[in-house]
Amino acid sequence: MEARAVARYVRMSPRKARQVVDLVRGKAVEAALSLLHFTPKKAARVVEQTVRSAAANWDTKEGAKGDHEDLFVKEIFVDGGIAFKRVLPMPRGSAGRVRKRFSHITVVVSDGQ
Repeated sequence: MEARAVARYVRMSPRKARQVVDLVRGKAVEAALSLLHFTPKKAARVVEQTVRSAAANWDTKEGAKGDHEDLFVKEIFVDGGIAFKRVLPMPRGSAGRVRKRFSHITVVVSDGQ
């Protein structure tokens, strides 16, 4: 049985979020949460919240048996969201475009059955 959680429109570059997501892919939920808790990256906090949400969603599923020790991160990925376009002054009176990117983080946990 599976459960999923999606954090949408997270104000963070997808590339930076993927660095953290790659750390926990395929790990047990408890191990992933402890690893994320002590990872010194901004993305770790958001990914940790999303993993906790997926585990809580698994608890509310009908027919969910067992504890969180049986759960593992089956699938986790980051998709790019929208990007705010801003203008930054550049030399010689020109303007440069700055893209402030957003991410969508998806976590799927499973008990292996």
